[in-house]
Amino acid sequence: MQHKISLRLPRPSIEFLGIWEQINNPDFKGVEFDAFKNSAGSNSFVLSPQKWIEATHAIGIISKSGRHS
Repeated sequence: MQHKISLRLPRPSIEFLGIWEQINNPDFKGVEFDAFKNSAGSNSFVLSPQKWIEATHAIGIISKSGRHS
């Protein structure tokens, strides 16, 4: 059985992640971050860690597939 983790993060949490990445990650994609930030807070906004990492080139979150050890 496969479970996808998705997050309903409030806008301040998305902003925190974006600020952290801007400070610590020279490859961070700010344009993609802006799209997430603008959508955050709506009832339909759901973000998976993998989607965040792939879209923004984030380094502050690590997502691995597989079973818990």
